[in-house]
Amino acid sequence: MKSSLLRALIIGAPASGKGTISNRIVKSFDVQHLSSGDLLRHHILNKTELGQAANKYITEGLLVPDKLIINLVIDELKKLKTSNWLLDGFPRTRNQALELSLAFPVNVVINLIVPYDVIIHRVQQRWIHARSGRIYNTEFSPPKIMGKDDVTGEDLIQRPDDQPEAVKRRLNEYAEIIHPVLEFYKHFNVVHDFHGKTSDEIWPKVQDFLSSIIEPKVKCSSSN
Repeated sequence: MKSSLLRALIIGAPASGKGTISNRIVKSFDVQHLSSGDLLRHHILNKTELGQAANKYITEGLLVPDKLIINLVIDELKKLKTSNWLLDGFPRTRNQALELSLAFPVNVVINLIVPYDVIIHRVQQRWIHARSGRIYNTEFSPPKIMGKDDVTGEDLIQRPDDQPEAVKRRLNEYAEIIHPVLEFYKHFNVVHDFHGKTSDEIWPKVQDFLSSIIEPKVKCSSSN
């Protein structure tokens, strides 16, 4: 199996650690990480044909149509025919999953499962500096002075959507959206669940699993 290319998705609720796990995968394995959100922003910034079309919907407060997002991602994947890749943020609907499957069948879905009460607690600890966007966490990366930005000394704030009820609502919405996507991929037996409360707990399991599929860049410990 190590001779085949990795065609992977990473799926997880908001604040489940997808970004951290994705960064560790890229550091440890020869894998191209594609975030649909980053890709969309890149096209909008560079005013490509796809970017301008997407921006028209966004500026009007509308959702970018499935077809446009599908074309955006698939066009990018065509450039990576001989590379391992990890998709983040796509697909978000069963239709997107079906279209992706027709063009580039996925052989691994990394599904991060973190208890919702852990996520809610984690997000509650998050504070930001409004002007710069600097983010602090009172448990993992606290400011030098509680409630104050390290650089400017200005007050930190908590976003309204980081309040417990708002987080619960986002998590419930995520569960409804992602359920059809997971069911689609479970039909192909490619979904692999990774349980844990922190990225440090989940990462060794993901690392060991991927090491059975593709060669690591270097021999590395699970604490990387």
